[in-house]
Amino acid sequence: MQSDNLLFSDYLNKFIANLTQKGKSRYTIIAYKKDIEQFLGFLAKTQTNNIGDIKKENIAEFIAELIATSYTKKSASRKLNSIRTFYRFLKEEGIVTINPALDVAHPRFENNKPRILSKLEYRALRDFARQDKRTYAIIELFLQTGLRIGELSSLRLSDVGTSELSIRGYGKNKERKIPLNKLLSQAIKDYLAVRPEAQVDHLFITKNQKPLLIRNIRNIVDRCFREVGIENVKVNDLRNTFIAHQLAAGVPLAYVSKIVGHKRLSSTEQFLDLIEQEQAPSQYKLNEL
Repeated sequence: MQSDNLLFSDYLNKFIANLTQKGKSRYTIIAYKKDIEQFLGFLAKTQTNNIGDIKKENIAEFIAELIATSYTKKSASRKLNSIRTFYRFLKEEGIVTINPALDVAHPRFENNKPRILSKLEYRALRDFARQDKRTYAIIELFLQTGLRIGELSSLRLSDVGTSELSIRGYGKNKERKIPLNKLLSQAIKDYLAVRPEAQVDHLFITKNQKPLLIRNIRNIVDRCFREVGIENVKVNDLRNTFIAHQLAAGVPLAYVSKIVGHKRLSSTEQFLDLIEQEQAPSQYKLNEL
């Protein structure tokens, strides 16, 4: 098919529909859509709209502009991946024969080592969170299960059992079961006792009885970090903390990998370099930080 008179924008909705059919998560789809729309905006400024006119130089200029306008190299690299995925879809549709994005190099950036909270830090975080039962249940879930923030926001009341937590699969993440200990079960039970009655089945809801979104959860946890004075930390570092402390306590690598839903064992193995087995407190047990 000739691509000289075809516009990128004509295929954006088809691309999004294709991602949906492939089972990509809602958050992944939103990210792809925003990345491609941003690229389309850049092309419009350069008056390059036809698919056949877009070269690797256009894509490289877009990536360079992102970095020059305060985007991190990591973010720019992710947007390049989105463009590559879009072109892969166009090839599958027979719209193009080559993927020029493959000839654009990723910006070089250093991967920061996972941030692991110390025993003092996560205890201080817990102490502060106890002031609010919903906040405390959220913090405990992160620390005692290693959940991703998207998984936590997607939890339903029916996912909470007496002894385990059912994690829903989405995108490439498979569903799994995570054991609940008494401490975490009690934290959830205490929250449910004060949770407003609502029509929605989401475990965590707002005062207006609406599902607690990822941004809401991030704001809640970030506020706890600020109040306690824990610096250079993100919500995902609570997941990192769970993984590192379980491995430090001698919990089998394969089991920890399964619990946190890593697709590759190597993703869990990287934490072994961050811990020292001889310093692992003997009282640590699986999801009992």
